[in-house]
Amino acid sequence: MKALIIGLGSMGKRRIRNLHALGYEDVKAYDPREDRVQEAQGKYGITPIFNLEGVLNNSVDIVIVSTPPDHHLEYALMAVEAGKHVFIEASAIDDGLDKLLQLQSKSPIVIAPSSTMRFHPAVKTIKAIVDTKEIGTVLAFSHHFGQYLPKWHPYEDYRTFYVSDPIVGATIELVAFELVWLTWICGIPSKVAAMKGKFGTLDNTIDDLYQVIMQFDNRCIGHLQVDILQRIGNRTTKFLCSGGNITWDWDTQHVTIDYADGTSKLIENTYTDNSPEGFYIDEMAAFISAVQGKIPWGYSINDDRVNLSLLSNIQRSANTNKHVECS
Repeated sequence: MKALIIGLGSMGKRRIRNLHALGYEDVKAYDPREDRVQEAQGKYGITPIFNLEGVLNNSVDIVIVSTPPDHHLEYALMAVEAGKHVFIEASAIDDGLDKLLQLQSKSPIVIAPSSTMRFHPAVKTIKAIVDTKEIGTVLAFSHHFGQYLPKWHPYEDYRTFYVSDPIVGATIELVAFELVWLTWICGIPSKVAAMKGKFGTLDNTIDDLYQVIMQFDNRCIGHLQVDILQRIGNRTTKFLCSGGNITWDWDTQHVTIDYADGTSKLIENTYTDNSPEGFYIDEMAAFISAVQGKIPWGYSINDDRVNLSLLSNIQRSANTNKHVECS
């Protein structure tokens, strides 16, 4: 299987490593910046592509779009129109999704929006506990994810790439990223109320903190905080259930179940060092399995569209200072 990666920022290089870890060495790569193509060639031995014209015809089987979010659909459409299976990194805007849906309805091509966190062992553990009702039903949850933006790419100025773009910037992207797995566990909320703003001193104009309350048909209320201000990055999550609690702290490398009788159970993560690569590799393996017809891809374009619509409703709530019903 021959792969083409479009976009050679941090995620594009990670996807090269993912493919190599799975034994796929025949990787072509394209980026409008020739210095990035040359860097990837030197580090990973990829076949450099400096012009996409003709490449999508017969020389690749799968395309991985790892560009900034505002270019995802541009390249995804290019790949699908050339008849290629395509994987698309996590998106923050939905322009073009309808056209992708139309094309997919007429073709067996696999179009795979990213759902990385659904492959994390802790998230899979939480999903299993909730689905089996091991400690009853979820009544409420609180999730906080924070990272300090200048540490994202220490090798480049955070002010000069897409994370400081008000349309697809870092905080928006992180909210979308977390919604993909939270809605997998709890479903789509019926109502949201949100606040956002710029509270720190980062040298850009984007909102750096979101607070979101989600109501799920009067059966569950969830709280989400995302920020790019936390100097020491962390994810912490707690699910309040009718028969106990589920707690996940990224740094402890395990999920804790606290039962109503006062007993507890720790479930270790598969990746002993909270590897930033392991679940990305699993995600890429699942995409390849879908392409090979072994298992269907578990997160559809329509699923992505629903979550991006939820993101739009969150932004609308914050901008209007009103609760917003989610249709």
